Amino acid sequence: MNPGLKASASGMRAQQLRIDAIANNLANVNTTGFKRSRVSFQDLLYETLQGTRLVNYQNADSVGPVQIGRGVRLAAIERVHTQGSMEPTNRPTDLAVEGEGFFMVQMPSGDVAYTRSGNFTISDTGALVTHEGFAVLGVNEAPILVPTNEAGQIAIGPSGQVSLSVNADSVLVGELALARFVNPAGLEALGGNLYGRTEASGEPQIGLPLDSGYGRVLQGMLETSNVEIVQEMVDMITAQRAYEVNSKAIQTAEEMIQNAINSLNR
Repeated sequence: MNPGLKASASGMRAQQLRIDAIANNLANVNTTGFKRSRVSFQDLLYETLQGTRLVNYQNADSVGPVQIGRGVRLAAIERVHTQGSMEPTNRPTDLAVEGEGFFMVQMPSGDVAYTRSGNFTISDTGALVTHEGFAVLGVNEAPILVPTNEAGQIAIGPSGQVSLSVNADSVLVGELALARFVNPAGLEALGGNLYGRTEASGEPQIGLPLDSGYGRVLQGMLETSNVEIVQEMVDMITAQRAYEVNSKAIQTAEEMIQNAINSLNR
């Protein structure tokens, strides 16, 4: 097969993957706490048509090798964990992290997942949970429990202290904890706005909000996605044009092969 066909085909495949990532970003533009993905590529191996040569032996002048590339491949799809905008909701159980840190969530399997989406609610047992019913964890990975026999307003401070106002008194019912990672881009997306730790992300570093390096908790707020629609549209146009150019290169290579065959048949 003509090497140009393979190189152009790899280019079309790469731009298709880029379009897929952009489409997912745009689809989640209104997803709470969503972090956009960025696609990176690498060039493939090169065929050396001619190695380094000496052109003047006495002065030892040389020219570089003559190489032809063989296309492109996917290098990585990374999450960009930049801060999203804060959107007020005035719901007492809606929380956002301003700065570094993830909320910790107890999965049914017993594992701990991590999220930036703080649209929580209170279960019938008084536990602070996600909309899927997963318990939100606090200090020592203990769930946050609100007494169901007490009627009062929940207050969550910037330092993560969860209290219940009862008869003008404030009763501390728990403390939220946050998790940080050396490489948050290495987290594995689990769906449902949740992430799981991997070897690439490193072990979670657990701490309290407002501690050194940790963000603060904002009550009655939600963090929006960090997707910028205009930038995604520009990237999509760029990827589309690159796809078309690679398609044109395949068409040109096919015409050259056809011309060569026709010349042999004359």
